[in-house]
Amino acid sequence: MDGGMKEQGILLVRKAVEEDDAGNHARALPLYVHALDYLAAHLKYERNPRVRDAITAKLAGYIARAEEIRDALLPAAGDDATPPAAAAEEGKAKCGGEDESDRAKLRAGLHSAIVSEKPNVRWSDVSGLDGAKQALQEAVVLPVQFPQFFTGKRKPWKAFLLYGPPGTGKSYLAKAVATEADSTFFSISSSDLLSKWMGESEKLVTNLFQMARENAPSIIFIDEIDSLCGQRGEGNESEASRRVKTEFLVQMQGVGHNDDKVLVLAATNTPYALDQAVRRRFDKRIYIPLPDLKARQHMFKVHLGDTPHSLTKGDFESLARRTDGFSGSDIAVCVKDVLFEPVRKTQDAMFFFGTAEGDGDGGAWTPCGPTRPGAVQITMQELAAKGLAAQITPPPITRTDLDKVLARQKATVSEKDLEVYTRFTREFGEGG
Repeated sequence: MDGGMKEQGILLVRKAVEEDDAGNHARALPLYVHALDYLAAHLKYERNPRVRDAITAKLAGYIARAEEIRDALLPAAGDDATPPAAAAEEGKAKCGGEDESDRAKLRAGLHSAIVSEKPNVRWSDVSGLDGAKQALQEAVVLPVQFPQFFTGKRKPWKAFLLYGPPGTGKSYLAKAVATEADSTFFSISSSDLLSKWMGESEKLVTNLFQMARENAPSIIFIDEIDSLCGQRGEGNESEASRRVKTEFLVQMQGVGHNDDKVLVLAATNTPYALDQAVRRRFDKRIYIPLPDLKARQHMFKVHLGDTPHSLTKGDFESLARRTDGFSGSDIAVCVKDVLFEPVRKTQDAMFFFGTAEGDGDGGAWTPCGPTRPGAVQITMQELAAKGLAAQITPPPITRTDLDKVLARQKATVSEKDLEVYTRFTREFGEGG
């Protein structure tokens, strides 16, 4: 229940009554209209029947008085002036109403969140995380391919929360879901749903879920959901933020809607920052931990790809052991640095070996030591000046290159950070 809307409505009603009693009817009318909008919005979330009845009774009186003022003011407006009733309706539309043109504008902005092209990330590209992949396949792939499995009491999972340290592959896993699922995929960030205009943010949330239902089967992925649905009641929380969270809760609950084919997938690095009511809406809360030994070994191979290297199977095993505590992002940064080591060698080289045809002015030129047979004392810039820039080839990546980079690389996730996720998993989650 969003008490902020009720309080704001009551405050506006008091101002409206003051202006009304003072005879300032033109000022009182828009205040009544705005107050009615707030109170009507509050009724949407009020669960106490006695409170609902009391507000409804008050609303009837305020509506009647607003109509009286509107009828009295309407003839007094000049031909060129906007009638007060129309102005009030316009104000109401800005605050809470929504016509077709408004809806079209809101949806046009949300259309950019639909991932139309598959990200080309397969399940096999995601290292480890077998439990998370299996749960997501049950929720995403099976209901579409085998709907006969989900009859009676057996229903697909409706909401997943992926949590864990930064750089462990939560967003990457979502890309795999988008690739593998034959569903409409909405990729949402908090900036897509937050607006500076009062009342527009919650309407964006409503339209997002409506679009997902219309395009079902569909998946709504919300990255860094804690920035959108943080703890309610905090000192720095705005009324707009409270209204967005309340609307988000209502839509996730799906009252009056068939949401069997709409999956909400969210990711966060700070699970304790998430509002507890929002957290409860996620029926699966999966911990995405740091990669294990086997996963780290696979990551080094994936990130190196087809780049020429001289690494053996034993080298990859050794690298995986040395990077205990590294996240997937840490390993990606490490390999990216390693990929530049051959380039640095080429830039600093004073001798090159040419594997050329004929007079040696063609083919490939690779940096080498001065004692290598056929070595030519020349620099990269000198080769380029001779028009041979396209023939210069960096050497393959070696184990020494990786040792050099790892000596200056540090893990970005501390033991203290991991304790937070372990405690949250013990209280609310499950392993990935």
